[in-house]
Amino acid sequence: MRIRSVEVILYVADQARSARFYREVLGREPVLDVPGMTEFALGGGTKLGLMPDDGIAALLGPRLPHPSDGTGIPRCELYLVVADARAAHAGAVAAGALAVSEVAARSWGDEAGYVADPDGHVVAFAQEPPTVPIPG
Repeated sequence: MRIRSVEVILYVADQARSARFYREVLGREPVLDVPGMTEFALGGGTKLGLMPDDGIAALLGPRLPHPSDGTGIPRCELYLVVADARAAHAGAVAAGALAVSEVAARSWGDEAGYVADPDGHVVAFAQEPPTVPIPG
């Protein structure tokens, strides 16, 4: 299998509200914004999609629980590596996100902070720690 691109789709209660939130947080306009789907190009062939809970429930049918049953429960994490994690974290909070964890050094080497979007999806803003030149 050859993967040509990746799209992560978040199921949301209110597509318009989520689109406004991600416009502010990502600092860009969607590449698609129609009833039932909003898409943001993130770079590298990756897109973030926003689909209303009722839209995906209609596609999936009754075999799975309705996505709205999980609203507010952390169900995924969108991990965004950015130039300035603190500014991105603060911008998300200003756009209406719930601050979950401030930007701090993490055991895997990144500095990262966490917020929850209006539907409870976890969004991390991370940056690699500055490199210190080795004298020599």
